[in-house]
Amino acid sequence: MYKFKKTINFYDCDPAGILFFARVFEICHSAYEALISSFELKTEYWTNENFAVPIIHTEGEYMLPLTPGDTITVEVSVSQLKESSFELYYICRNADEMVTNEVKTVHIFVICHPTFGASG
Repeated sequence: MYKFKKTINFYDCDPAGILFFARVFEICHSAYEALISSFELKTEYWTNENFAVPIIHTEGEYMLPLTPGDTITVEVSVSQLKESSFELYYICRNADEMVTNEVKTVHIFVICHPTFGASG
């Protein structure tokens, strides 16, 4: 399991001062990026010309509100690993260790082929 910390900013919140629902996906994606960076890969993961790893499905659950100044810990784990895809599961916990959000993302490996007819 990989852990990532994030403090909720004012701009992350809606007019009621609660974390805007879509921001939890941004926070979890930041945790995913930090996880990939921690691997110190020799191959460029994000801008590789030979493959891409798009997200094909997401789910989110919201248990407790988050407000500006709250610090959360995002726990990232691989919940499923297949031949050409993987699923990540994120648990967001507040400073009191209470679960505020749970997120799932499904990623698929896509092999990129050169454009047909390109000279080379």
